[in-house]
Amino acid sequence: MNNAIEVEKLRKEFKVYSSRKGLKGAFRDLFTRNERIIPAVNDISFKVKQGEMVGYIGENGAGKSTTIKMLTGILTPTSGQIVVNGMNPHKDREKFVQTIGVVFGQRSQLWWDIAVQESFRLLKKVYKVTDEQYDSHMNHVIKTLDIEPLLDKPVRKLSLGQRMRCELAAALIHNPPLLFLDEPTIGLDVLVKLKIREFLKEINEKYHTTILLTTHDLSDIEALCERVIVTYLYNYICT
Repeated sequence: MNNAIEVEKLRKEFKVYSSRKGLKGAFRDLFTRNERIIPAVNDISFKVKQGEMVGYIGENGAGKSTTIKMLTGILTPTSGQIVVNGMNPHKDREKFVQTIGVVFGQRSQLWWDIAVQESFRLLKKVYKVTDEQYDSHMNHVIKTLDIEPLLDKPVRKLSLGQRMRCELAAALIHNPPLLFLDEPTIGLDVLVKLKIREFLKEINEKYHTTILLTTHDLSDIEALCERVIVTYLYNYICT
C-alpha cells in the first residue's frame, strides 16, 4: 500500500522580536531588533498509508497545528521533506489542493454572510467539480450530515455544531482522497460529535479516504483511529 503522507526530519522555526524597555530602548529598536528563533516543529518524521485514519495528538504547543499547516501547504518548512499524495505541497500548489480537504475547527472556509449552498456553489467552481460529480457525491454527504435544512441559511446564523457539519461537507465537495481535520469537534455537543464520527467512518469505508485527525478529545481517537502519532514539546515523536 502506498503512503499518502511522508514526512522526513520536518522542521519549522519562527523568528520572534522582543522590544527593549524604556524610551532609549524604543529608539534603539528603530535600528536594530532583538531576535530569537523559536522551534515550533523540530525534526519530526512519520508516514501515513493511503486509507488510514490516524490520530495526531499532543499537548498544547507541541506543534500539531503547525505540522498540519505545513502538510497542507499553508506554511513553508524551514527544513526537511514533505510528500503528500505524491507531491510537494508548496511546489505543486494548484494541483495539490485538488487532492486534499481541510477542516480547521476554529476557522471557516464558508462565506459568512451568504447562504451555505452559495458557498458550496462557489467551492464547486473553485475545484472545477461538474454538476454530475457534485450531485452524485454531495447529495449523499448532505443527507448523511443532515444539513439540508441549513442550506438556505447564512453561515453567521448557524450554531457551532451546524457550522462544523457544513464545514465538513464543504471540505468534501471535490471528494478528495486525503482529509485533514484540525480539532473538528472542538466545543461540540455529544450528539453532533457522534454524527460527525459516524460520517467519517462511512467516507473512510466507502471512498477509502485517508484521514489525519488532531484533537484533544481522546474519545474521537478511540472511536475513529487505527493508529496514533504522539508529539511532545520539542517534538519527540512516537507512533
